Amino acid sequence: MTIRQIGIAGVMFSFLVAGLGFAQQPTRLLRPPPPGGLPVIPFMEGWYANDDGSVTVSFGYHNRNEDDIIVPIGEGNRIEPLLLDGMQPEIYYSGRHTGVFGVTVPESMLEDSIWWYLKTGDLEELSVPGGLGSEAYELDRRARPQGSVQPYIWFSDDDDDRGSGPEGILASDVITVSLNESVTIEVQTEDPSVRDPSNPLFAKPLDTRVIWYKHQGPGDVSFSEHHSTPFDTGPTRSTRGMIPVADSRVIVPQGKGPARVNAIFSEPGEYMIRARLDNWASSDSDGLDQCCWSNAYQRVRVID
Repeated sequence: MTIRQIGIAGVMFSFLVAGLGFAQQPTRLLRPPPPGGLPVIPFMEGWYANDDGSVTVSFGYHNRNEDDIIVPIGEGNRIEPLLLDGMQPEIYYSGRHTGVFGVTVPESMLEDSIWWYLKTGDLEELSVPGGLGSEAYELDRRARPQGSVQPYIWFSDDDDDRGSGPEGILASDVITVSLNESVTIEVQTEDPSVRDPSNPLFAKPLDTRVIWYKHQGPGDVSFSEHHSTPFDTGPTRSTRGMIPVADSRVIVPQGKGPARVNAIFSEPGEYMIRARLDNWASSDSDGLDQCCWSNAYQRVRVID
């Protein structure tokens, strides 16, 4: 197995780091990073079997640099077969990010080899397989011990098409906005988790959280709070400190309702914004346990 083929899942991370020459973490912190920084590592988190015979593969990444890294979609950031290409991020935020996107492989393609290739600057290209044939990486959508499941997220009150899980939902429309003009992006949310009402931890429905990220696009995106859903400035709920939490986050009271954010774009072009909805306030739900969050993606066209 080569270096480029071993960023498969969290359980493989220590082996991958060792393979890249950074196994001794205490001494690693005393040395400057190599010229050109460190490569962003693509991860295959696992796969879900769907009722229609298809399989959804969850992908994430680990950027061990302090700075965010930009890798445009193309030769240096591609999924093969190219029929499945296009949902991966172009910006890689510092830290470990779980289940940033999912790829649904139709039943007719289950015998194909699925790979995500990622090349950071002039560093070696890394790649990770879809791993469809390995039961060791099979995930499930069943309720966790205290009832947590993947929450629902969608774009319109009138829309019956709801997304859940890492693959989430892609908005059917494209928002068009002028350069330096603020636009409001909105999602609807619902946490369907059923919990024991006799447990004092669940005497009241738990709040959920939405975090907004730039996912693709040529310029910077500045998020500001919408008056209806102000940003959460309290202590962050992360996954044991492993998954960074962005400032552009809002709380959805009792796990049901809208979440909104204002966005301004610095350059014209085609963008994609990701909204990640999680119910990690529950002790049986977090990203490292591969539960329970859902992604929603909104395309935005910025004109000059």
